Amino acid sequence: MNLRTTITTLLCTTWITAFAQQKDLVTYANTLQGTNSEFALSHGNTYPTTSLPFGMHAWSAQTGKNGDGWKYQYKATTIRGFQQVHQCSPWVGDYAVISLMPVAGELKVNEEERAAGFSHANEIARPDYYKVTFNNKVTTEISPTERGAHLRFSFPAGAPAHIVLDGYNAVSEVKIFPGERKITGYVTNGRFIPKDFRSYFVIVFDQPFEAVGTWENVNNKISADSLSTVGKGAGAYIRFRKGAKVQARVASSYISPEQAELTWQQELGKFTKLEQTKAAANKIWNDLFKRVQVEGGSEQDKATFYSCLFRANLFSHQFFEYNAKGEPYYYSPYDGKVHNGYMYTDNGFWDTFRAQFPLNTIVHPTMQGQYMQALLAAQEQCGWFPAWSFPGETGGMLGNHAISLLTDAWVKGIRTFDPKKALDAYYHEAMNKGPWGGANGRAGWKEYYQLGYVSFPESHGSTSQTLEYAYDDFCGYQLAKSTGNSFYQYIFGRTLYNYKNQYDTATGFMRGRKLDGSWVEDFDPYKWGGPYTEGNAWHWQWSVFHDVQGLINLMGGESRFIAKMDSVFSVPDKVNVGYYGQMIHEMQEMVDGKMGQYAHGNQPIQHMIYLYNYAGQPWKAQAHAREVMSKLYNAGPDGYPGDEDQGQMSSWYVMSALGLYSVCPGTDQYVIGSPVFPKAAITLENGKQFTIEAHNNSPENVYIQSATLNGRPYSHNWISHTDIMNGGILVLEMGSKPATNRGLAPADKPFSISMQ
Repeated sequence: MNLRTTITTLLCTTWITAFAQQKDLVTYANTLQGTNSEFALSHGNTYPTTSLPFGMHAWSAQTGKNGDGWKYQYKATTIRGFQQVHQCSPWVGDYAVISLMPVAGELKVNEEERAAGFSHANEIARPDYYKVTFNNKVTTEISPTERGAHLRFSFPAGAPAHIVLDGYNAVSEVKIFPGERKITGYVTNGRFIPKDFRSYFVIVFDQPFEAVGTWENVNNKISADSLSTVGKGAGAYIRFRKGAKVQARVASSYISPEQAELTWQQELGKFTKLEQTKAAANKIWNDLFKRVQVEGGSEQDKATFYSCLFRANLFSHQFFEYNAKGEPYYYSPYDGKVHNGYMYTDNGFWDTFRAQFPLNTIVHPTMQGQYMQALLAAQEQCGWFPAWSFPGETGGMLGNHAISLLTDAWVKGIRTFDPKKALDAYYHEAMNKGPWGGANGRAGWKEYYQLGYVSFPESHGSTSQTLEYAYDDFCGYQLAKSTGNSFYQYIFGRTLYNYKNQYDTATGFMRGRKLDGSWVEDFDPYKWGGPYTEGNAWHWQWSVFHDVQGLINLMGGESRFIAKMDSVFSVPDKVNVGYYGQMIHEMQEMVDGKMGQYAHGNQPIQHMIYLYNYAGQPWKAQAHAREVMSKLYNAGPDGYPGDEDQGQMSSWYVMSALGLYSVCPGTDQYVIGSPVFPKAAITLENGKQFTIEAHNNSPENVYIQSATLNGRPYSHNWISHTDIMNGGILVLEMGSKPATNRGLAPADKPFSISMQ
């Protein structure tokens, strides 16, 4: 009996293990995460993206009007189209948009009139597959390729079946070819695009056309039997047999109509049924998710993890295409010309240098190498490094963080670019102000070098700019030092400590300063704006990524530093709207988080909890990291505590859930927190595997008691990129009480330039 029980147990264990290995991890990822958002309050400002990792195009259901940045809102009750999308933020809108909408019964082209009611109960939203059945029984399904999508529209029996193509909000062209069951054309919509920008599309249907026509969405005028038109909002419609089930395969190109046709053949030609496209997309996402596989923990935690891992792998979008020989080339969104090689766009580095790109250095080093080449190509074509490309340079936000990406790649062994060329380009960036946007070049650069800080009110966000310029200069210094460039090492080594010039010992805060050196009057640490970008003094106190020890010294030592950090969570969550004049969504999100002045919904303070590792109390970082993950994130429509921002919010969660965080990109270290799962295994591109095991882990046991790395005792509060890429096992013993004597030696503290 004992033998039989043992055998049965072994068989069950084997089956469970095999089942776990075969589980479709994509089912955990909910693309509705963060969609319950609006202008006044963001739970992510996301839409149900159907896409492949870093795909050139994605697709989404559309509930908002054409041109509305909130293209899909969870509270909406109707859908008016299914869009080709690229939008990285509702605040900048979208570009290269076309939409398709199934219309049953009488033909209706107006976006309001054609909108159909739906319920979330009849909606499936996954990375590889989106499906919704309207109240009128029409069903739409979508599965993605990198530069296209496979759609299927199923109409109820007896109902006239129309599909309406909407050309969105700028000049577009459509041509209908009934004999080929095809529509081709182009759209030109977008704000940050070259003068002659066009996104060429080809759509091939699998059912014959019974009637066709064109229309335009300005006056909603229909031209029956027309086979072509061009103009603002030009579109098309097709009628199929009643009750038809129609497949539409779509591909787009920024290069030419011929390239759109070639891409269609490359990506969709072999898939005659949507199930084939879906299976291919599912495999791609599963292969990626299995490379960052977590075990144990709750099903809810897994759903949050893989939903975030999905969004961490959407931006930047590929902006390159493959010619007939399979070679990459691209239409440049910067100079409007066609070039050979790789290009990536749709990313704001102020958000994503912090975690999204460092995560890529672990999971996608080959792509990261291509990206560095693309950065330098973009700089040549634009005259400036991109700061926020969409798809061309917008100059949005602040800082010159392209140098962070380049330096972080270099120090982590991704050396696909000429460092001298990168430093020359950064020098130009740091010593000039470009013609558009706050981060196109360097706002306040003269004052920064002459005074050691950016002055206020000459530059709004001046304190924030000084802090981030100092970090960027550290990155320039670090790249120069790593490559033996003494000239640039000297140049940027002089200014990387400029953060000290913003610290006021009387108030204990980073403050705005005027041209004459005096502090800006009427200081209130709760006051938003003015010298601070999207935050206040509580939030911007900590943006000294490269020299936390220097900040500790500046603030009077570890005990005062710790007390100030503790205060962030204990002071009231009150808001002085200050220079904004009204509550903005970031303020409300901080209040809703109920964590004092800890405003995780925006970037400036997201790294702050990990700074306890530098000041002798790493257990507080462990506790706070777990609290933020459990309290502020979930896989539902309220899934984020603020704007998701091109993968940064998600990457913060993914890295933190693994037990790591990139406080200072540009070094080879990740700071250790507290992992959510008992086990996480990262399969690297080099074929090795790095595993993090957290024994006795639970929602209560958040504190690291002891650790080993590859079997040897490990007391550091950081781990190197090299240790990860070499593969191995980090074992953490977890407990319910802080281990207050662990990780306190100087060598256990993460990198600070003052300690080098």
